[in-house]
Order: sequence, then C-alpha cells, then structure tokens
Amino acid sequence: MAVKRVTSSKRDREKAKQSKREEKQKRKEERLSSGSRSFEEMLAYVDENGVLHSTPEGVKPKEEVDASEIEISVPKKGEEEILPLNGRIEHFNVSRGYGFIKDAGSGEKYFFHITSAPEGITEGDKVTFEIERGTRGMNAVRISIINK
Repeated sequence: MAVKRVTSSKRDREKAKQSKREEKQKRKEERLSSGSRSFEEMLAYVDENGVLHSTPEGVKPKEEVDASEIEISVPKKGEEEILPLNGRIEHFNVSRGYGFIKDAGSGEKYFFHITSAPEGITEGDKVTFEIERGTRGMNAVRISIINK
C-alpha cells in the first residue's frame, strides 16, 4: 500500500508529480517492449454451447435466408366477428342524455350516450349492444331493445 507523503513546499509536490510521470512512462515502455499480442491472438471463438476457444472449431456453412420471408411488422388482424352482448338498462337520465347498461353475462356496467340508443328506451329494458373503447373506457354502442 502506498504511503502518502506530506510535503511542505510546491517544489516537493512538483518533484513527486514528475517522478510519478516517469514511473508511468517506464511501465508503458516495458509493456511495449515485451511484445504486444497480435489481433489474431486476441480473438476468441464461441461454439454453439457458449464455450470459448482460441481456434475456430468446425465452421458450418451458413444457411441461405430468403429476405422476402422476413416479416418486419406485426401481421394485420383478421376480421373479427363482433357478437352483440345482452344486458339491462340500469340507469338512464333523459334530461342529460346518458345511461348505464349492466351486462347480463359478466355484470360489468357500460356507459352509453343517447345518440347510440333507440328512441323510447327506459330503465329496466332488456337490450343487446356492442362495446367500443371510448375516451374514458368501454362504451356501449349500437343498442337495440329486445323487449319492453
């Protein structure tokens, strides 16, 4: 472990810096004179099991890949058939023009606007509807009354 000397003058500090520079230069020259390894000597080869070797093992021929078969993006979705859901009007406010439908299958409640509902809709009506993503979640659209 190096011992740090306490110097009292600027001249001593400069001498210490100079001696460090000289030692560093000597180490560099020794490293260069000992013979550096060539690029080929520094290469390492990895086999299919991840083991490093200094020489290449059996080099296998490369497989030809057809560039037209490479897909860069996500394939388009196919047309999905949207099945209408069944439910019941839980709440409907005529003056404000909105309401909520409770899905018969899952019990989820979906918001709907008067523009996507038929005329004469009231609370308690059984309806079929589809859902779409709106700005604040899933909304019921294309609502039709089953029975009054």
